[in-house]
Amino acid sequence: MSSGTALDRAFGLIRDVPDYPNPGVLFRDITPLLADAVAFRAVIEALAEPVRAAGAGLVVGVEARGFLLGAAVALAAGTGVVPVRKAGKLPVVAASRDYQLEYGSATLELPAGAIDPGARAYLVDDVLATGGTLRASCELVADAGGEVVGAGVLLELTALAGRDRLPGVDPHVLMRG
Repeated sequence: MSSGTALDRAFGLIRDVPDYPNPGVLFRDITPLLADAVAFRAVIEALAEPVRAAGAGLVVGVEARGFLLGAAVALAAGTGVVPVRKAGKLPVVAASRDYQLEYGSATLELPAGAIDPGARAYLVDDVLATGGTLRASCELVADAGGEVVGAGVLLELTALAGRDRLPGVDPHVLMRG
């Protein structure tokens, strides 16, 4: 099976869940994609390629589904992985940032000592919606003295114009919806 066919298969496995987590929100459930070995491998390889090309030394996986993708991408790209977590989940915090979601607000935190000054970091998340999560994650990397050398997402919700809120970052996107 070719990579293009496997990616098409992967995209077909993303399930739409209306009114989750709030009425009016269309949630994109990637669980069926993660459960399919061929589709999952195709997605990880497609996301790992630009990490290698950017010369990143770290993948930063964004809570929560970005952890699953980010860890696998880091392994495929030969880098380390650092989680960006929701508030209150880390024992030692380097920095935190508040951000807006399409259905509310939240806070992200970066673990202390995880990113060395000058480290080249590539962010990975599942969905680019309003851009708040990726923007906050970029700011956290910068706060730690790291350099964001790119970002990759499985799915971009273009109607929400999230990429417009990411100055200096042109995310690598596998699927637009």
